[in-house]
Amino acid sequence: MTDKLTPDEVRRYRAHLLLKSVGGTGQQQLKAARVLVAGAGGLGSPALAYLAGAGVGTLGIVDGDHVDLSNLNRQIVYTAAAVGTSKTQQAAQFARALNPDITVIEHAERLTPENAERVVGDYHVVLDGLDNLDSRCLLAHTARALAIPVVSGAANGLDGQLTVFGPNPTDPGFDDLFPPGVAESAVMACEATGILGPVTGVIGTLMAMEAIKLVTGLGEPLIGRLMLYEGAAARFSEFSYGEPITDRGA
Repeated sequence: MTDKLTPDEVRRYRAHLLLKSVGGTGQQQLKAARVLVAGAGGLGSPALAYLAGAGVGTLGIVDGDHVDLSNLNRQIVYTAAAVGTSKTQQAAQFARALNPDITVIEHAERLTPENAERVVGDYHVVLDGLDNLDSRCLLAHTARALAIPVVSGAANGLDGQLTVFGPNPTDPGFDDLFPPGVAESAVMACEATGILGPVTGVIGTLMAMEAIKLVTGLGEPLIGRLMLYEGAAARFSEFSYGEPITDRGA
């Protein structure tokens, strides 16, 4: 392991270093990691904050939008003063201010078939916080072709969902959960129906957790499992793709 921790980093990440499941080796793995956050919105904001705070050495942010006043109930990396400015620029500024030791790469553009491989290919893990089915499909297929795992989250109303598409051809992937021809309404999107801000915080934070697990080898990632969050009932459940729902009562 070449990414040794500095004395300041040892102090900064003391809480991680005390965990036997993370420790110095895990923190060095985080420092060496390159993680892309696709979509700096309601899901990307909390994910970005926790990944920066956790010490992921290189964070990429891809988003072509500008901050709107309607974003501020859930997109916590922005302030009212940022309205009208680039989301990527503002999100990068937030991450650098939170953790000056990390590198943040800005991709101020929308993901397209022309740029997807260039944007995605330089990262070890990708987080999908995008807001439409076509972009999610493009991201997942590009990452699968490059053998890069994808942490995919979505939220709508009072509910959210989360899964991981593994990097191997034999891992359950995007097409297993959303077969070709599936309606756009099958993927949660909040622009038309509304959303309670903390729901994106729940799912975005869990996305960061899954990314950290993938980087460090901690625990069991959600590959082939879809986790569902019902905010009104305060209930988590999950099902394996193609299998009956199993309530985990978390």
